Amino acid sequence: MATRKKSGKAAAAKKTKAVAPKAGKAAAPKASKVAKPKAKKSTRPLAAKTPKPKVKAKRAAKAAVPEIEAKAEILASEVVFEGPLFRVLRDVLIEPGGTENSRDVIRHNGSVVILALDYGKNKKDPWVVVERQYRHAANQFLWELPAGKLDAGEDPLAGAQRELEEETGYRAKKWKPLVEYYASPGFLGESMKVFLAEGLVAGDAHPEDDERIEFRLVKLSELVKMIEKGAILDGKTLTSVLLYARKTAGKQRK
Repeated sequence: MATRKKSGKAAAAKKTKAVAPKAGKAAAPKASKVAKPKAKKSTRPLAAKTPKPKVKAKRAAKAAVPEIEAKAEILASEVVFEGPLFRVLRDVLIEPGGTENSRDVIRHNGSVVILALDYGKNKKDPWVVVERQYRHAANQFLWELPAGKLDAGEDPLAGAQRELEEETGYRAKKWKPLVEYYASPGFLGESMKVFLAEGLVAGDAHPEDDERIEFRLVKLSELVKMIEKGAILDGKTLTSVLLYARKTAGKQRK
């Protein structure tokens, strides 16, 4: 045992003698040992900061939900006008923000709009079925997509199929929703549901007695040019055509 201790001391002595003359090299290991915990400490604040934006985003999303889902409390409601297409209600209500107001609102069963497409030989620029008819509220003839009001409780898709055939004679093999929107929600409760109709089959139109409709097929690219020139003023046609054109342009870029 004594022999092992001496040999250990001797080895240690040899190491110290070898290292002692090089003071600079002896200081280097000490500096490296001190640097390690500093590196660990520097990473801690970054780890602590990363969850904070996520928590704020979640809180913001939760805070927005009640505002979206909140509805007005109706205190009183009176029908001031009722016609064949709509009725006007005068509502006294407390709005979600707590303000009491009186609002005149046009109540409507809702409408459907049909963007009927015939691809022909060019799927990138299909033919679109459009109508031209006189609109007394606008005091002029307007170019529009086929559309019509829904009957009370009518399924929107069934209503769209009925309106397209009545006004143009066309039937479609494929139907899918494009968008739903409110044209003027400040006073009009009419929701407009837009459908894409593809795979058109021609037939005989049978419009209602008070409808005088001229329809034709126009290229999508030409409709967009008409919109840009201000030749189309109908809101449902502007919304539907431009949205569809944007979506198809995005798919072509991909």
